[in-house]
Amino acid sequence: MLDDPSRRPGKAPILIVLHQERSSPGRVGQLLEEKGYRLDIRRPVLGDSLPDTLASHGGAVIFGGPMSANDPDEFVRREIEWLEVPLKENKPYIGICLGAQMLVRHLGGKVTANPDQSVEIGWYPIRPTEKGRLIMHWPKMVYHFHREGFDLPRGCQLLAQGDTYPNQAFRFGENAWGIQFHAELTRAMMQRWVVHGAHRFTLPNAQMGREHLEGRMLFDSPLRSWLSLFLDLVFEGRDVKGNYLEGASNASIFRN
Repeated sequence: MLDDPSRRPGKAPILIVLHQERSSPGRVGQLLEEKGYRLDIRRPVLGDSLPDTLASHGGAVIFGGPMSANDPDEFVRREIEWLEVPLKENKPYIGICLGAQMLVRHLGGKVTANPDQSVEIGWYPIRPTEKGRLIMHWPKMVYHFHREGFDLPRGCQLLAQGDTYPNQAFRFGENAWGIQFHAELTRAMMQRWVVHGAHRFTLPNAQMGREHLEGRMLFDSPLRSWLSLFLDLVFEGRDVKGNYLEGASNASIFRN
């Protein structure tokens, strides 16, 4: 076992990509900072540039937003194309909701709504696949706020499944990960989403606002624990028992 990397000085910052002026990295940001990472926050939708290389970064996270990965906006296209950088450099990457769908688009997959326009807005169950169970424990219920899902591009490993939208978490290569659900929400963030997103609660399969908040009391603690372990897995190459493995290249320690 090696020394704990979180105690070593000079950990490279994590690139954080957000999609609204008041968006926050929430618990992802909080946990990364607790683990000793600095955050390099950029908002391409507001004109921020993305780096040509991640040589000075420890990895990247692209978060969600109200837009679609199919939208013709220039910044959406630019972010999808930019994903060549972490993939080519084999740097850790997490795509959350929109960020996952952007990765799917980059890899040639499709992002679409269900024919009946059913959504996942609220708390819904997920089930890890056999490959998902091999790498870590997963929460039974997770929080969603999306109207589209995605297919699984060639070369991706499906890690978790759902009912309304089957593909919930996947991995591409050693270090690229996509998750459809939101583990990053603080209580204050969820309250804002419930207020500002209330007009969507009438969509097919959406839950009402009180169910969002009640579900948080029941299901949030396991989701937060999962997120902390997931960040260790992606950015620190730590196994499910918390051990650091010599020679590990981040998540490459979990190759099948």
